[in-house]
Amino acid sequence: MQRGSNTTSGTEATSIDCTFCQYDNLTPYMLTETTNFYLVTDHAPLVEGHLLIIPKDHFTCYGDVPLSLDTELFTLKGVVQRFFARYYTAPIFWEHGIFRQTVYHAHLHCFPFGALSYSETEQLHECILHSQEELREWHSKHGHYFYLEDSRYTLLFPPRLDRYYKVISDVVYPGAAPYLGHTGWRSPQQRFETGKTLIQATIIKWQNFDKEEAHYAN
Repeated sequence: MQRGSNTTSGTEATSIDCTFCQYDNLTPYMLTETTNFYLVTDHAPLVEGHLLIIPKDHFTCYGDVPLSLDTELFTLKGVVQRFFARYYTAPIFWEHGIFRQTVYHAHLHCFPFGALSYSETEQLHECILHSQEELREWHSKHGHYFYLEDSRYTLLFPPRLDRYYKVISDVVYPGAAPYLGHTGWRSPQQRFETGKTLIQATIIKWQNFDKEEAHYAN
């Protein structure tokens, strides 16, 4: 973990100037929080239901998040899976792992895209992960990565632009296209400008889901 210091990759990012370390920046998008994580809607969502899981402490990426938080993270991912199953479809989880990241504070994207059309025979990935510890080990040895998880695979990719763009165009986009409501990707600014309706719809569904979860818990 890097509190007020350089990231492990040499990227400058501190808790002082990090937007995700400022609680007020996240408040309009907050769905819930646990002891060590926030669950928020993305401020510029690709689609309705686009969420982020953000650790409260200033970790550079999930390769830096320690073992002690794994159970809490997995529990929160399970909540997202139930929420998506109730209102959308199965999630994919995506992380830039510092590579092409815009905010240098760990955040895991949750998209309701269902299972993706990727075969391990395509060999774009570096390895198939079986645990968070394997992610930490790879990050410790090699640094940057990007990460994609669906109901079948948890894949780690090397920080290569050719593979990144191929995964985006050939794997993620075909899964996203049925839910985008338009052709092609929109810029972050366009998504921000048009995202308020999507965010509000997500929040309303989450509030209903949260009530249902509380009812079943009792």
